[in-house]
Amino acid sequence: MEIVFSKECLEYEFMGHPESPARVKSTYEYLKEKGFSFIKPRPAREEDLLLAHTKGLIEGIKNLNFFDADTPLLPEIFAYARLSVGAAIMAMELSLKGEPIFSLLRPPGHHAGKNFLGGFCYFNNLSVAVQKAILLGKKVAILDIDCHHGNGTQDIFLGKKDVLYVSLHQVPLYPGTGLKSDRNCLNYPLKPGTGEKEYLATLKEAISEIKKFSPDLLAISAGFDTYRDDPLTDIGLRIESYGKIKELIMETKLPYFCVLEGGYSSELKYCVYEFLKP
Repeated sequence: MEIVFSKECLEYEFMGHPESPARVKSTYEYLKEKGFSFIKPRPAREEDLLLAHTKGLIEGIKNLNFFDADTPLLPEIFAYARLSVGAAIMAMELSLKGEPIFSLLRPPGHHAGKNFLGGFCYFNNLSVAVQKAILLGKKVAILDIDCHHGNGTQDIFLGKKDVLYVSLHQVPLYPGTGLKSDRNCLNYPLKPGTGEKEYLATLKEAISEIKKFSPDLLAISAGFDTYRDDPLTDIGLRIESYGKIKELIMETKLPYFCVLEGGYSSELKYCVYEFLKP
């Protein structure tokens, strides 16, 4: 599996923030040691961003005219966020050629909705890529395995017939949404302390729904904060669990691409490697 990555995403930091460059830097270095190859992305264009977001949100981020306690105002964040979106688009385009692709960039995206940001997310990287796939005539299923509900992704796609959004997430937990399913958005709330056995059983059920939908493409919001030692969450997956998650995903026999979301443990690199290794 090839990885989309740029060292530019390591250039910004808000001291003490859990969404730090260190988590991606250590993952990149570990995967490089393991022999993975990397592709450099291009920034998304503003017309790409408009596929999922309002002009007001785009202008607000560009001009640093916003406030969210978890999503800091940082110089040049518009450029870094555009690059992260561009990486997701590149991963989608390459996946349609038959190779699974992983986008290893920050900031993450699944809490950003049509007209709001939040939860460390400025633009919804994966959602823009999915919208681009729809323009290519593809029917897309989104599988969100981040420990937090992707409220932004649901906001963007709720009611869309050519997209199925499926999320497994801890409840209660930020952002407090995803308590039940709604139309094309299937939510699987999990109690704190959920272990591997129950998680994988739920994932099998979710993947069964994806198969029924018969998509052309599978887009994965790949969060690794379901790991048992993650400091922000309380789901009990082990490092080895992520290899089992990948096996279930591969049973769909669908082309797929993955976009990094959360994962704040110092062992993130091992979780990602377990998910990516052949």
